[in-house]
Amino acid sequence: MKQIKLIFIAVLMIVLIANCKRDKKTTDEVKHDETPYMLDYGIFPPPAIAADNKLTVQGVKLGRILFYDKKLSSDLSMACASCHLQEFAFADTAKFSIGVQGKPGGRQTMTVFNMAWHSNEFFWDGRAHLLRDQSLKPIQDKLEMDETLPNVVAKLQASQMYRDQFKRAFGTDEITDTKMSLALEQFMNSIVSNKSKYDRYLNDTTVFTASEKRGRRLFFEDYNPFFPNQSGADCAHCHSGDNFENDKYMNNGIDDDAGIKDIGREEVTKKASDKAKFKVTSLRNIALTAPYMHDGRFTTLEQVVDHYNSGIKSSATLDPALEQTRAKGLFLDAQAKIDLVNFLKTLTDNELTKNPAFSSPF
Repeated sequence: MKQIKLIFIAVLMIVLIANCKRDKKTTDEVKHDETPYMLDYGIFPPPAIAADNKLTVQGVKLGRILFYDKKLSSDLSMACASCHLQEFAFADTAKFSIGVQGKPGGRQTMTVFNMAWHSNEFFWDGRAHLLRDQSLKPIQDKLEMDETLPNVVAKLQASQMYRDQFKRAFGTDEITDTKMSLALEQFMNSIVSNKSKYDRYLNDTTVFTASEKRGRRLFFEDYNPFFPNQSGADCAHCHSGDNFENDKYMNNGIDDDAGIKDIGREEVTKKASDKAKFKVTSLRNIALTAPYMHDGRFTTLEQVVDHYNSGIKSSATLDPALEQTRAKGLFLDAQAKIDLVNFLKTLTDNELTKNPAFSSPF
C-alpha cells in the first residue's frame, strides 16, 4: 500500500510539473515581443521605414495572417491575397478584380512588393497617403471586400488566436483598426523582390544572352531622334533606380483628350494638370503581372512595347519626354522589340513567387 501511495505521489508530481511547464509556455507565447524583423534588401538602399511602425517578427506575422484571412470581407469569401496573388508577384491576372458582390473594380490590381521603397502615396491615383491607409480601403470598398472596420474588429476580437497575436505584436490584446493597418503595413513592407536574373547579372553570378544585352542597352539609352540607329528606347526615363520606377504620377499617352474616361490623379488633387496621370509602377516582375496599365487594356508586353514605339496619343498632360517621341516613334524594329521584351523578362524574381515567408499561413 505504501508503495502504491508513493507511485501515486510521483505520478501526481509529474503531472503538476508538466502542467506548470505548459502554463509557462502559454504565458511566454503571449508576451509582447519586439524582436526586430530583418529585411534582406540586397543591393537596394536601406528603406525609410516609418519610425512609429518599425518591422518586428510578431508584427509582420500578424500582418501576414490578416493579409490571407477572409474574415476581413463581409461574406468571408475574400482576403487581401484574393486579388494580390503571390504566384503573380502579388498582382491579379484579371483585368478588373471581382469583389464579394460579384462586381468588378474600376482599375487593375497593383502589386504589393517593395512597398518599403515607395514614398509618394499609394493606389494608381495616390489617394492613400501611407501604406497603412491603403491597407484598410479595400476592406471598406463596396466593390471589393464590402465590410466595415467595426465588424472586422469584432470578428477578430472573438478569436483567442488573434487576441494573443495582437498582444505579441503590440503589447495588448485590444484589437483596433489602427493596429490592423500597422500590421498589414509591416507585412507588405516585408515583401522584398530583389532576386531576379537581372540582380544576379549585376552580382556577376549569371550572364545575359545577346538579346537580353541588346534589350538592356535599349532600355537604358536615351532617345535620339537625329540618329535613329543609335537611339535607345529611353525606358529608364520613367522606370529608373533599383525598383524600376520613379514614384511619380504621369500621363503615358494611352488616350487622347477626347478618349480620357478616368481622370486619375486629378480626382485626388483637383488639379487639371494632373488629368489622366497615374502612378508609375515598378517593372520588376512585369512578365508576371499582365494585364497592363491602370485599365488592363494591354495583355502582353509586346503590346506595351508597341504602344511606346508608335502608339502614343497626344493630350494636354502627356509627359514631355513622351511627346518628344510621339511624332517619329522609338525606331524599334521587330528584333529590337524582341530584345527589349527579353530584357524585361530578366526582371522576374521567381523566388518571390515561392517564398514561404510571404505565403498563406493557413
